[in-house]
Amino acid sequence: MKENFRTFLIACLMVFCIDSWAQTQVPIPTQAQLDWQNAELVAVFHYDLHVFDGKPYNQAKNRITPIPDYNIFNPTKLDTDQWVKAAKDAGCKIAILTATHETGFALYQSQVNPYSLKAVKWKEGKGDVVRDFVNSCRKYGISPGIYIGIRWNSFFGVHDFKVNGDNEFAANRQAFYNKMCEGMVEELTSQYGDLAIIWFDGGAHGPEKGGPDVLSIFEKNQPNGIFYHNTQRADIRWGGSESGTVPYPSWGTYPFPYSHSANTEVIYKNNFQLLKEGDPNGKYYMPAMSDAPLRGYNGGHEWFWEPDDEKHIYPLEHLMDMYYRSVGHNTSLIVGLTPNAEGLLPQADAMRLKEWGAEIHRRFDQPLAETSGNGKKLKLKLGGRSKVNHVILQEDIAQGERVRKFVLEGKTKKGWQVIVEGSVIGHKFIHPFEDLELSAVRLRIDEAMGEPKIKNLSLYQVE
Repeated sequence: MKENFRTFLIACLMVFCIDSWAQTQVPIPTQAQLDWQNAELVAVFHYDLHVFDGKPYNQAKNRITPIPDYNIFNPTKLDTDQWVKAAKDAGCKIAILTATHETGFALYQSQVNPYSLKAVKWKEGKGDVVRDFVNSCRKYGISPGIYIGIRWNSFFGVHDFKVNGDNEFAANRQAFYNKMCEGMVEELTSQYGDLAIIWFDGGAHGPEKGGPDVLSIFEKNQPNGIFYHNTQRADIRWGGSESGTVPYPSWGTYPFPYSHSANTEVIYKNNFQLLKEGDPNGKYYMPAMSDAPLRGYNGGHEWFWEPDDEKHIYPLEHLMDMYYRSVGHNTSLIVGLTPNAEGLLPQADAMRLKEWGAEIHRRFDQPLAETSGNGKKLKLKLGGRSKVNHVILQEDIAQGERVRKFVLEGKTKKGWQVIVEGSVIGHKFIHPFEDLELSAVRLRIDEAMGEPKIKNLSLYQVE
């Protein structure tokens, strides 16, 4: 009896030691990163002065051409509740607003940026779209985030972070612009409560590259949020395209503490392969994001509202495919939404989002069977033979991505049959397959860092 007990204790100690070793070797996400991946669907609302000019959005031109009259900003029916409700209907748990974009115009009451809502006639210069948006997010139980564009500013003549010129005048303007950017980041991170993410579009050069010191302000005011990104830090990474998808595998780990503002010769290689796939041996937890505009179909790619553009709204089946190849490939999917000049998300867009959310629920709310467990083998019985055509696997990523190689088999009338072989599971792995009549499935993990921790193995029959 004593010998058996001693053997049991040794075995427990070995498991504990292996698990402890794994925790020192596998990068562990922060709570903000866990919240980000658990959100799965994220909305980003693009709103700026050129929504009101009645012309197609031209990024290259808008980056260098000031808007002649900022009083074109006049959303007579502005309803951020309607925006956020539409995002919630799709299943989004985080929503982001462009507080500033490439025009440099700020959608809030800035004390440091004169080119803001304080300057316009709309609401007698007292409007604050950021405040309205954040309040709407909290009303509907969605975590708010703010997008700050400082890389380009057509009003102040800033392009790719820099004021043109190398004389004293340019140096003084650059110093003023940097100070103003720091002031805006201070305002936006301190006046609107806790934020899920601060997103610097195209990055944010820090002082080491002649830019503003935004990271220290973020860390002071939003210590529990996602920072994206500069050459000092990135908590998530771009997924390498604006298709709303990443290839498989896409690991949640990465070899650098920043995503793509440095080491360009490595990061740009093979069409952003490193950004898309990550690195299973990366030292930093930095999951990919997949992003695409809702109006990206049939040759469109519209981040901002344009008139007569509804033909570019993605069909439902395309959105579902995007979901499988983003959320189902271990990333969160950011969908771009386009409020119009009246201040409303167009009804066609809102309806498509509602259909999308309903279809996700229809497919995945009622599993045929599900289980969880630790270790390299996991079996799930169906209680009889049933048709199955989808499987979802999830790791407990709070303990890091541990699985490196796995095989999932299903028990048919003819015996065990391989359904899928894979590498990364991560937050979520969704695999559709042709109908199989199964009585059980078994998961075998052939390679792992420490003890695998499977949060969910679930089976579905999707018609």
